[in-house]
Amino acid sequence: MKGLLRRMLCCVTLAALLTAGVPVSAADYYSDVPENFWAGEDIQRCVQEGWFFLEPDGSFGVGKELSRSEFVVILCRFFDWKPASAPRMVYEDVATNEWYAGAVETAYRQGLITAQSSAFRPEDPVTRSEAAAMLIRALGYGSIAGLVQDLPLPFEDVGTNAGYITMAYGLGLMDGSSVNTFSPNDGVTREQMASILMRLYGKLNDTRVSKAGVASSAKGLGDLTGFEAVGIPACHLVYNGLPQISSDMTPDEVEAIQNAVRDAGAKPLLYVTGGPYQLREANGGDMAAVLLEAVSAGNYEGLFLDISGLTTTTQRNELNAVAEALREGLGRKLLYLVVEAPAWQGAISGYDYAVLGQYADRIVLRVDYPAGEAGGIPTAPLEPIEEIYYALNRLRGLVDAEQMTILLTSTGSLWNNGERHGAVSGAEITRFLEDAGALAHYSSRYACAYLEQAQNENSTIVWFLNGQSIEERVRLAKLFGAGCLCLTELTDVLPEVLEGMRN
Repeated sequence: MKGLLRRMLCCVTLAALLTAGVPVSAADYYSDVPENFWAGEDIQRCVQEGWFFLEPDGSFGVGKELSRSEFVVILCRFFDWKPASAPRMVYEDVATNEWYAGAVETAYRQGLITAQSSAFRPEDPVTRSEAAAMLIRALGYGSIAGLVQDLPLPFEDVGTNAGYITMAYGLGLMDGSSVNTFSPNDGVTREQMASILMRLYGKLNDTRVSKAGVASSAKGLGDLTGFEAVGIPACHLVYNGLPQISSDMTPDEVEAIQNAVRDAGAKPLLYVTGGPYQLREANGGDMAAVLLEAVSAGNYEGLFLDISGLTTTTQRNELNAVAEALREGLGRKLLYLVVEAPAWQGAISGYDYAVLGQYADRIVLRVDYPAGEAGGIPTAPLEPIEEIYYALNRLRGLVDAEQMTILLTSTGSLWNNGERHGAVSGAEITRFLEDAGALAHYSSRYACAYLEQAQNENSTIVWFLNGQSIEERVRLAKLFGAGCLCLTELTDVLPEVLEGMRN
């Protein structure tokens, strides 16, 4: 009891010093933390947040390896998961009256640990391999880890849990023990865990993701407060011997959207679409000149260029030339470039991500996923979380993280009797959800919502991104340091989608 009271007083005193702004280092306060210790600040913050308690003698416990039970308890504290107050026995070696029993059951229910074995081994040291697995499962990325396990990894000593270790390393949560080793069977010390938690905390809480979108009308626009830029799809590219632009909106329509965007503090960009047909060899300079003239004439504050479907080296080189000319001509104005994102099934060869990243303020990733079928239901999730992970992971080191932008579909994808029937608006999705005959679901694998409705012999499925879907994508963007999320349509979007983007 005295030991517990001493630990509580130590934590309260340290928290009071930190709150009061008194300079204090871990070395000043903990007898076992050396001066200028590499994990000193992390230790200090973790104790302050209540994720770690001190040892009975008031020390932090530098060098002490965490047990599996201690590791689970600390993760529950970090993620603010309340331990079960009346725990049941999940593992045969975890009695319900143990101090960690409630955390073990909670961790099991959250998916951190599995029941592949009847024993939990609570007193065994947690290994680095096990720590990586539990961290990634805690983030909800267990299914992605299964896909990632075959990706290249620089460590020669990794066998089991390869996918989890790949993700923990790739997300910057855990380092290798050397350039080519991970030491998966080594234990995790208390100070190492403090460092891991502060890395994760920093990514999730100290990083903000910018917002952008496309608006085809001033009517039905939601709250654009905090948006960086909004593209206005006023025209598209055509080719009649020379690159040209064809208008899709009237000047009055454009002006109305521009005024709404500027009133919200965002920048209106000219959004222009095109394809391989418009990107001809040796016409990059002509295309850039046409686009720059349209930006200037339309009083825009930048360009949002979307040329899709490029697959050849010639097309890639021409887009590079266009981007270079646009960057020079736009000066301080914004340049957004849409590219097809790398996919699990193979990378698109028509985009030179590294070169385009030299010229664009934002590289906007269009994430695709081939539709399939499972149990008679079309599987057509929008921007699946696993595909976003793959794209961001592949582009790391090629494109600056802050430039990377994820394009998210704000409309729903409607399927009737197994056939795709186009997009549905936020208002239409709401009407579906309010129908008593519609069943709403959420796919944790894809982090995407869908609903199903059966009437007579018709079966309707709608895949869509809801608030939870957006929050999951915001979190993944933060973990990678990606700079922005962009909605494909801001008119008549689900209110919870805009709410989910307020990170």
